[in-house]
Amino acid sequence: MIRKQASWTAEAIRLVLGPLLRGGSPASTPGIGAAARRQSSGFERWVLPPPRRMQTTETTLAGVPTSVVGEAAIASGRQILFLHGGGYAVGSPGLYRHITWRFAEAAEGRVVALDYRLAPEHPFPAALDDAHAVWLACLASGADPRRSAFIGDSAGGGLALALALRLRDEGGPLPGAIAVISPWTDLAITGASAGPGASDPMLNADDLPPVAAQYLAGADPRTPYASPLYGDPRGLPPTLIQVGSDEILLDDSVRMTNRMRDAGCDVTLEIWPRMPHVWHAFAPLLPESGEAIARIGAFIRQKAGEAPAYIN
Repeated sequence: MIRKQASWTAEAIRLVLGPLLRGGSPASTPGIGAAARRQSSGFERWVLPPPRRMQTTETTLAGVPTSVVGEAAIASGRQILFLHGGGYAVGSPGLYRHITWRFAEAAEGRVVALDYRLAPEHPFPAALDDAHAVWLACLASGADPRRSAFIGDSAGGGLALALALRLRDEGGPLPGAIAVISPWTDLAITGASAGPGASDPMLNADDLPPVAAQYLAGADPRTPYASPLYGDPRGLPPTLIQVGSDEILLDDSVRMTNRMRDAGCDVTLEIWPRMPHVWHAFAPLLPESGEAIARIGAFIRQKAGEAPAYIN
């Protein structure tokens, strides 16, 4: 069950780290690019590696740099395509190595985290093209789509849904499940929670327009492959959406859920009280991080393979 109240640890993180993270967001300066990525990559040295039982392989799939992590003892054959966040301008698998192995363990599978191309050097649809190519490469290597899943956070969550829309439109194999965390589904930024001047413990809404414009590079912000909120979600796989109750992207999650429900999709929305944007990244400090990751794992095991019933 989802906690009805945030833990004291979460409240402490909001109080202490929130202002620092908002003020230091790479999205705080329009035109973010190489300089912000250099700053972001500097944080990688502080990210804890997976435990020794988890095997990590740096490779390339379809020409895209990729980190593959999983426990050798797990023989489910389940593959999980992981798409990181960062406004399509920053981020890397290395920044997520302290949690991608947790997703692999929770879902009893192997996580394939790709280092997709970033804006402004590589605007839309470069990230989508890379994700599409890596997914097809996973299938070509023997992955069973019915036992596979997509996971994405923030921009990566929107990207996961956009990839599913593209695959559905092309008649390509879809995964058995999708789990997205605080997904950015509306690059037109029309949600009430992301109105001018709004902020949450991690993000400022005023940062979103320049970041969206940089990624879109003139493309229509309502094109479904950039903003899945504007697509027809009929036929998409079972989907779990997790979001914090006072995030600026809350309405992106709520409206996407409503669109999917109206289209007859199997979709579950979890709104976690007072959780910061992508609170999963605070594992193992935050108890809600482990709890949310465990729920994602259970969802994927049920929808993309055998598992005990998932409890809403």
